[in-house]
Amino acid sequence: MTVPEFLDVLLVEDDPAHLARYRDNLSLDPGLRVVGAFEAGRSALQAAASLLPHVALVDLGLPDIEGFDLIRELRRCSPGTDVLVVSVFGSEYHLLTAIEAGATGYLLKDSGPTDFNAAIHALHAGESPMSPSLARHLLRRCIGMAPANPAVAHQDADLLSRREAAILECVAQGESAAEIGRRLFISPHTVKTHVKNIYRKLETHSRHEAVRVARQRGLIHP
Repeated sequence: MTVPEFLDVLLVEDDPAHLARYRDNLSLDPGLRVVGAFEAGRSALQAAASLLPHVALVDLGLPDIEGFDLIRELRRCSPGTDVLVVSVFGSEYHLLTAIEAGATGYLLKDSGPTDFNAAIHALHAGESPMSPSLARHLLRRCIGMAPANPAVAHQDADLLSRREAAILECVAQGESAAEIGRRLFISPHTVKTHVKNIYRKLETHSRHEAVRVARQRGLIHP
């Protein structure tokens, strides 16, 4: 594989402060070059199709497109681009769904500045960098800590939609409907509707019970 003079990096992050932080971090590395920085996913997709960056650094919580869908579209329009997710979401659900969508690395936002730059180089070298706590999720899967009965595991996997699973992860962290709404860019009323649907699907009647049952069935992070 020919080693380029620069690794071209596309940044997709809706928080201006984080976006500026990433640009500043990358500017310290002479082997990295930011070719685009976007606060919305769709404008990033349009640019990626022509820029064909080596690596895209992607946040999952975007205002105009779900992060997982953005990853899929990036991989479609620029197959040679490696996707590094940088997110506040550290659940098994978010990690596995991002990988299934095509991400090749996943760091939490509290990672150090040098971690991001090193991860970008590692991605282009064929590695799959991720935060240690996230790697633990994959190890759990590999050593069989998912439900023992494969039929039950398959059935449960489709029980909650991706949106419902994300909301329940937030519920498990003690967030209110208003906080969840702000995080996922939906109204508190929509959050409450999703929560009611979760109760119905899990045959539960409270937040605590829904979280307990979902964890037992491997639907959210234990």
